[in-house]
Amino acid sequence: MKKKIFEEYSLIFSLFIIGSFFGFVHENLLSLLKGQYVLRKGLIYEPLIPVYGIGLLAFYFIYRSLPLKRYNKIQQIILLFLFGFFLGGLTEYIFSYLQEKIFGTISWDYSYLKYNLHGRTSLWHSISWGLLGVIFYQFLLPILEKAQGYLKIKAINILIFSISVLFLVDCSISSFACLRQVKRRKGIEAINTFERLLDHYYPDEYLNKVYNNAMFPKK
Repeated sequence: MKKKIFEEYSLIFSLFIIGSFFGFVHENLLSLLKGQYVLRKGLIYEPLIPVYGIGLLAFYFIYRSLPLKRYNKIQQIILLFLFGFFLGGLTEYIFSYLQEKIFGTISWDYSYLKYNLHGRTSLWHSISWGLLGVIFYQFLLPILEKAQGYLKIKAINILIFSISVLFLVDCSISSFACLRQVKRRKGIEAINTFERLLDHYYPDEYLNKVYNNAMFPKK
């Protein structure tokens, strides 16, 4: 029972890391193609953007349970597109909203596009998510399902556990540093040793370089 639970955890965490790393590569390639390259990251130390990892998990668990065999090929593609359209747009919207409410910033703003929803997502991006959903189901999902067999290898489980520990540490530091930055913006002084350490090692100048695409929402 414990082994099965750990294998399931290994699957979930592996997909999360794969999606997060893909997001890191994707964002940095876009920045490079725009000719204004700056390093884009979602965490202070690791080359990961977690929102993409959450998105991949949502796609995986929803798409693998879709009862598509009762439909013909054209109907399947339409349904896959619609699921991706709404799932991707919803994920973008929720994480943009949470980032604004928790940290007081946003990492993307699509207000400049004609058809957008509060600048958090747009028709164009939702269409892109829909197309990605079709590609994911047709090509990536079969590969991921075949790769699950590797999770039974002990060395891979040890590697996944080690990466989990590093991720937890990085995620904790990144979250505490950003929450402390929110307090600094409000003029709240450090009240204990831990907050003073955060101010020393992760000042605004440093965090602004790490999260260089973070913006204050328009009022």
